[in-house]
Amino acid sequence: MSLKSQILWNCVALLNHPLQKQTVRQFHQFQFRPIPTTFHRHLRPTPPPLFRPHLFNMSSQASPDPPSDSSVPIKTVKVVASGRVQRVHYRDWTVQNATELGLKGWVKNRGDGSVEILLSGEADKVDEMQERCRTGPPLCVVTKFQSFPSTEDPGIGFQRLQSY
Repeated sequence: MSLKSQILWNCVALLNHPLQKQTVRQFHQFQFRPIPTTFHRHLRPTPPPLFRPHLFNMSSQASPDPPSDSSVPIKTVKVVASGRVQRVHYRDWTVQNATELGLKGWVKNRGDGSVEILLSGEADKVDEMQERCRTGPPLCVVTKFQSFPSTEDPGIGFQRLQSY
């Protein structure tokens, strides 16, 4: 017996019961609306908004500037990481790690499914970040990793740029 026929059977039984006739007559103006058996999209609760610090440019405020000592060599490289690096929080992870190391630069998705990173700072810290980027966050799989010297201006702090 289907759910609709069970509900209908119970309503008929309720209407014919002698003690319930008076109560049911009071509520006859209400219409029967079946309980939805499917989960409709418009009934889903909306998730809370994600906190994205890159939208507020907080990452550039938190990153310390490298020392202005001229004896510290500054190294700037452009890195391209390919594989499963998009939609696994690779960019957020990169911003967090580069900020910890005090690097300047940016990270952004590329149209071909890879991620492009500009790293600038002390040579040993840039090398450390390159090693971290080879493995990435837990969900990513880096299959190809290319590094090129660059003369590009890294800007202030480390930022997550919009994809192109």
